[in-house]
Amino acid sequence: MKRVLLKLSGEALAGDKKTGFDEPTVMKVAEQVRTLTERQIQVGIVIGGGNFWRGRTSETIDRTRADQIGMLATVMNCIYVSEIFRHAGMMTQILTPFACGSMTKLFSKDRANKYFAHNMVVFFAGGTGHPYFSTDTATVLRAVEIEADGILLAKAVDGVYDKDPKAYADAKRYDAISIEEVIAKKLSVVDMTASILCMENRMPMYVFALNEENSIIKAISGQFHGTEVTV
Repeated sequence: MKRVLLKLSGEALAGDKKTGFDEPTVMKVAEQVRTLTERQIQVGIVIGGGNFWRGRTSETIDRTRADQIGMLATVMNCIYVSEIFRHAGMMTQILTPFACGSMTKLFSKDRANKYFAHNMVVFFAGGTGHPYFSTDTATVLRAVEIEADGILLAKAVDGVYDKDPKAYADAKRYDAISIEEVIAKKLSVVDMTASILCMENRMPMYVFALNEENSIIKAISGQFHGTEVTV
């Protein structure tokens, strides 16, 4: 792979605290991504906002407003993680689909490609910029736009299961599964909109647990403990 889109779960970045950030966890991510950049692999990153906000669970806030809060949560996450990456010796830039003053730059494919050409890690914050679309959809959309070779899904669980492993002790993990089967069985890899976008644009995904040792590097090499979602 020459260019990848890494999706980080907000909850996974929070570690055992379940909210906010766990800096040692973020530093481990930074060290792995630095290894990828040293191998001349271009890395784009999308981060979920679940460590700060899950608006869909609220019955008192308008859905559009709740989603806007979630978009801002992803901006905060990207600013924080970007700074940790810089501390680890990488150059970074944050792109958003809406203006955030001087904190980010507006997204365009040309701008992203320019930053990649300068060996920068590019963060795609703010989701799609529209309500009713998750960061899953934003992840696939940006991966397709930047012509990534694949999506690395670093989650709190170690792959794709036939049912919720937290609720069912007999849940079985797939080593590989097609995106068509994911859609047919309505498996919770990414949401349905993102899954269909993956299928239509033939974008493979590699799903694994963030907290496993060197899981991001292993995902790139194909020697990882997780699930490959094929197209």
